[in-house]
Amino acid sequence: MSAQSTARWRSFLQTETGSAALLLVAVAAALLWANLDARSYETVWATRFTVGLGSYELSLELHEWINAGLMSLFFFVVGLEARREFDMGELRDRRWVLLSVIAGLGSMVVPALIYLAFTAGAGGAAAHGWGVAMSTDTAFALGILAVLGRRLPASLRAFMLSISVVDDLVSLVVIAVFYSGTIHVPALLVAVGALLAIVLMRLAGVRRGVLCAVPAVVAWVALHEAGVDPVVTGLAVGALMIAYPAPREDLERASRLFRLFREQPTPELQRTAIQGLAQTISPNERLEQKFLPWVSYVFVPVFALANAGIELSGATLADAFTSPLTLGILAGCLLGKVIGIVVSMAAARGLSGGRLRPNVGWGAVTAGGAIAGAAFTVSLLIASIAFRGADLDRARIGILATIPGAFLLSWTSTVLLRLLPPARRARALLGGAEPLTDLAVPVDPRHDRVRGPADALVTVVEYGDFECPYCGLAEPAVRELLGDETDVRYVWRHPPLTDVHPNAQLAAEASEAAARQGRFWEMHDVLLANQHALTVRDLIAYADQLGLNAEEFKQSLTRREGARRISEDIDSADLSTVSGTPTFFINGRRHHGAYDIASLTEAVSHARLRALLPSSA
Repeated sequence: MSAQSTARWRSFLQTETGSAALLLVAVAAALLWANLDARSYETVWATRFTVGLGSYELSLELHEWINAGLMSLFFFVVGLEARREFDMGELRDRRWVLLSVIAGLGSMVVPALIYLAFTAGAGGAAAHGWGVAMSTDTAFALGILAVLGRRLPASLRAFMLSISVVDDLVSLVVIAVFYSGTIHVPALLVAVGALLAIVLMRLAGVRRGVLCAVPAVVAWVALHEAGVDPVVTGLAVGALMIAYPAPREDLERASRLFRLFREQPTPELQRTAIQGLAQTISPNERLEQKFLPWVSYVFVPVFALANAGIELSGATLADAFTSPLTLGILAGCLLGKVIGIVVSMAAARGLSGGRLRPNVGWGAVTAGGAIAGAAFTVSLLIASIAFRGADLDRARIGILATIPGAFLLSWTSTVLLRLLPPARRARALLGGAEPLTDLAVPVDPRHDRVRGPADALVTVVEYGDFECPYCGLAEPAVRELLGDETDVRYVWRHPPLTDVHPNAQLAAEASEAAARQGRFWEMHDVLLANQHALTVRDLIAYADQLGLNAEEFKQSLTRREGARRISEDIDSADLSTVSGTPTFFINGRRHHGAYDIASLTEAVSHARLRALLPSSA
């Protein structure tokens, strides 16, 4: 395999599409194994493992260790991502949190009612599984969303994630209340105390996530002993891990520690430098980076392998798809999710007088509801608790069938949306809610360095450093974007990273000295093209090359006449939590992800569509 093919394969695996594809492979492997040798399949997962400490022993089957143990880590990652959205993403708007709760509850209540309607005459055993139809599988939902990709707005991901978190949380409460045995109160109090200990550690400023592992394990064991499914521990602990952008002062401190190590490479200074670097990143991001690959590519596929094995035959499938239990799951998930999400959000908007509205259009909400019909992880957990024998097989078949069903339903909805005229399609996808603004200091043409038409629909702000190699790499993409688009204006702001780029401040002041002679952008282009040569002699040579008044340019540098303006840009960067370069804002929203031409063009296209919509849409 070539290096290029290997890189493409690695990139694919690192996407949500890749993790969903691996999950499908695990499902297929489980089905194949169960149908080739059902006895060995059952025997392997029934193997008992015992863990002991002193006189205490915890003995569970391998199947139980996976469902209760590994899946706790899955929910831990879900909690981390939800907390990040709450601290830094779409959920910073607390109205959206409330709307997500309403939509999440609607997306669970309606499917459960539809399931109960289907199973009303089937007897108590079938009706007891109403919780199976309630849950959306986060991994498959985000995988389907990644496959549909450009057909839907990027903000739909936050919509799906927020609803999935509510879904998972309520599902775990349902498991604890309706699908657990007799609750042992003293053990439950121990679990609550362990979780409170984590809260106190976070309030005390403890940044090392590993220190929270001991009380988390205690909480997990205590919940198990209390008779409550312990997977709720993962979601609770993940939601307690705060997220924040790397503060400038922490980054500068890490740079100083590294320089000390560079000057005197001792083990003590190495340890200090590593700790300084780690502390610049929030516990949330550090922990997600550690656990997400394991959860996506090991734990969830192993869960699928352990739970999706069903002996299939014509008779089994015929029995399932004529069973009220299976049909109730399919109808509840595929129809109930769409109805529950759309109706509950419409009711919330109507009752709030329009104050509560989704961050996407109603077409995207409908597509999101269709995607939410994909059930797997939590549904299989509840099914394994609620059913046995033939009923369990019927439930598993129904759950597995929701995955292709959700994909086909959501794909059909996107096809229908594409048939709409452009203006109506934009409104259906993006809606009319006012987007959050991440740029703390608005663009002021009288002060900012602006390139492009003043009445442009889209404004791209870059916080850049002339000595930053990544800014140099981004420059061709920005140039191509401006060359192709006539309704885009571009703004450059200075946050020179002086702790790592010794010539960055001087280069920024040189650009401002050129601006005093009306040649800022010419100097800007020359500096980014010559990042390796930014000494005073080089800067004076560039001024001569551009035909500037050499004496006036030198005096401006000597007097540091641009320093105040650069300081103002640094202050605005701090207010917008900019800690690295390049950082882009597109119509006031921070651009996350790559800054190649494809990514920037897509972000600009979405911003343009939103700008064309009336605010009352």
